[in-house]
Amino acid sequence: MTGSATPDHASSWRRLARRRRAALGIVAALTAVAFVVDVATGPAFLSPMAVARSILRVTEDRTVDTIVWSIRLPIAAMALVVGAALGLTGAVMQTILANPLASGYTLGVASGAGFGASLVIVFGAFLPLGEAEAIPLSAFLFASLASALVWGIGRSRGSTPEGLVLAGVALLFLFQALTSLLQFVATPEALAAIVFWLFGSLTRATWGRLAVVAGLVAVMLPILALDAWKLTALKLGDEKARALGVDVARLRMRSLAVVSVLTAAAVAFVGTIGFVGIVAPHVARMTLGEDQRFFLPGAALAGALVLSLASIASKSVVPGAIFPIGIVTALIGVPFFLVLVMRTRRAYW
Repeated sequence: MTGSATPDHASSWRRLARRRRAALGIVAALTAVAFVVDVATGPAFLSPMAVARSILRVTEDRTVDTIVWSIRLPIAAMALVVGAALGLTGAVMQTILANPLASGYTLGVASGAGFGASLVIVFGAFLPLGEAEAIPLSAFLFASLASALVWGIGRSRGSTPEGLVLAGVALLFLFQALTSLLQFVATPEALAAIVFWLFGSLTRATWGRLAVVAGLVAVMLPILALDAWKLTALKLGDEKARALGVDVARLRMRSLAVVSVLTAAAVAFVGTIGFVGIVAPHVARMTLGEDQRFFLPGAALAGALVLSLASIASKSVVPGAIFPIGIVTALIGVPFFLVLVMRTRRAYW
């Protein structure tokens, strides 16, 4: 009996792994299709075939090439990269905090970035840099400051999930209050600019900004990949993870650092885009399970797919105009969030 059980178990695992790889392939294919449609969608609609030919550099239509490569491709690619970053941060946060409603925004990083951007918008005239450079730089610096504060408070409380959540919520309200204060003293023009930034928009994307975000995602991915087994063990609970040789406190703080960098990089250039970090991990979890070797790339792909679809919707709501993508993701995410709240309540009560 024992001799036959092991091969059966190994065979079942191989079948499960094949199904998960197939599911990842399907999500990747859907993301690629959404990416092409996103590039095709706009005031001047292009056929997906024309877009694909332009991306592959096999077209001679200079007008299409100009629209695709100079205007739409950076925006569509930024949607993929930012969506992947937010999906990853949500997946990691839900794992290290054992909370299905957590995301990278739980730490107050996004609100810190919003305050940093608002500060430049209101007082930018006194800075040597132009707003185009100063806003993302200030947003990134204040997001990093929020992360450092959460890190310090978390370490003082033993890096427990409760300590991290409490620190993040406190900073969330602090930076929101400071941003509201800036809105109160801002001129009408500055107030409109702050509100637009806080809505979230991909229209600020450029090839240079895309390279920064993509580079940071590329650096953080191997770190998460190396910790995939430890994060899977953490899903069993802190005590069992420690019994398996995992330094839980160090793992949480290292994962928190990765989440902070990814969240700061994402929101610094496109503003606050909510709910992607909540929706994407749950899509990945329903299709791939909790094994972090599949769950993390699945959450990244799901995040890229969700934000790419939201980008398409943002250009389709009002013909000839681009609707703020943060509003679109909120409209998608709020019903999903409410369903999660009800399911979580039933699970606990």
